[in-house]
Amino acid sequence: MLPAILLGIVGIGAGYGANVVITKKKLGSAEDAAEKELKKAKKEADQVLKKARDEASEIAEKARKDEQQRRKEVKEIESRLRDREESLDKKLDTIDKRSEALRKSEDEVESLKEEIRSIRVKQQEKLEKVAKLTKKEATDKLMQMTERDIKNDLTGLITKLQNEAKDQAEEQAALIITTAMERMASEVTAERTVTAVKLEDEEMKGRIIGKEGRNIQALQRATGVDIMVDDTPGMIILSSFDPVRREVARVALEMLLKDGRVHPGRIEEVVEKAQKQVQKDVMHAAEDAAREVGVIGIPKEIMQLLGELKYRTSYGQNVLKHSTEMAHIAGLIADQIGADVKTAKYAALVHDLGKALTHKMEGKHHHISGEMLRKYGAPEAIALAAEQHHDDVEATTVEALIVRVVDAISAARPGARNISAENFGERMRDLENTALGFQGVDKAYAISAGREVRVFVKPQSVDDLTAIKMARDIATKIESTMQYPGTIKVNVIRETRAIEFAK
Repeated sequence: MLPAILLGIVGIGAGYGANVVITKKKLGSAEDAAEKELKKAKKEADQVLKKARDEASEIAEKARKDEQQRRKEVKEIESRLRDREESLDKKLDTIDKRSEALRKSEDEVESLKEEIRSIRVKQQEKLEKVAKLTKKEATDKLMQMTERDIKNDLTGLITKLQNEAKDQAEEQAALIITTAMERMASEVTAERTVTAVKLEDEEMKGRIIGKEGRNIQALQRATGVDIMVDDTPGMIILSSFDPVRREVARVALEMLLKDGRVHPGRIEEVVEKAQKQVQKDVMHAAEDAAREVGVIGIPKEIMQLLGELKYRTSYGQNVLKHSTEMAHIAGLIADQIGADVKTAKYAALVHDLGKALTHKMEGKHHHISGEMLRKYGAPEAIALAAEQHHDDVEATTVEALIVRVVDAISAARPGARNISAENFGERMRDLENTALGFQGVDKAYAISAGREVRVFVKPQSVDDLTAIKMARDIATKIESTMQYPGTIKVNVIRETRAIEFAK
């Protein structure tokens, strides 16, 4: 029994020893594997770290280059600003030098004037001393000698004039008759300075105004007309003292409303088309008027000005209809009193031609009429009759008096009048002409009932500094040459555009 127990104990010990040996071998293999994995992980970590370092180095290098580039750009901007500042300083120095030179020149001119006055006084004193006569005595003596020498000639001239007056008694009688007819007159005072355009849809007002008012500003700038969209429901009101501008604006606005595309580029294109359409209407109106009164052979340039009268009014009358009516009446009167019917009709038709140019030329419209008729080849008798149809010029022919008479009958011009749209329009034209008189001005529009004048300058001729000075100079000239209530805003606009076409 004991040997068996001992044998069992030995077997158990042997099994335990075997298990210990096996366990140690397994632990050694696990340690080797763990060491290998550790080395592998360490190697991978080194690679990742190296890659991260390389990327960080690249980022730092790029940031350094960007910083150098920004510093370079900042230096260039600073350099340009210094150059611009130096250029402005030089311009200001030049202006100061010119101002100083002008002041010196004015002093020199004034000094020369004083010297010339002094020399003139001394010369007069020497002459009086040599002649032993004062200036007044010399004048009286000369007049006495002249009167004595030409007395007989004056007597003969008076006799001759009296004889000619007797020969022209019939013509004088005709003049007296037409002068008496001139007293017939009636007043016409209605005026209109606005045009209404009807809207089919109120939403179109938003399109016309555009984003931040760009469309309506572009339309006002292109046409020179005030546009009011909120005053009257279902209507857009066009306001301007110039009826031709109002007509162009009306046609352009109707085209835009019909088309539906409203933006600044389209507006300029449509306004140009409207101007061409109005130009065609002008020629057609002139041809119809000439055909109606039976006057032929009118030069093309005169026809152009005559047609423009379709869009102008005078104390409430359409000027072209007024002129046509005058031509018919003038023909009847000329036939009754034996005057030249063709001359009377022709002169009556074109007598107000200058009203098509009073916003472009200085002077009274009847003087401009005579000047334009002579310039474009109308007969002198026509030019005289048109020029003499107002009281400030003496009528020298029967036809001129006929035109004056029918003008009084049709337009009721004689008599004092209060301020009307005619005077208002004249003031607006004076404002524009004052601005257009400055060099470098492209267009000028008087708006807001004469409280503002917008001046568009040529950007290639006028720089920003000159534009500022021009605004001050225009305001100064308006103050010194015009009378007006309140204040007038002078708005000088300098706009540069770059346009190219893709083909």
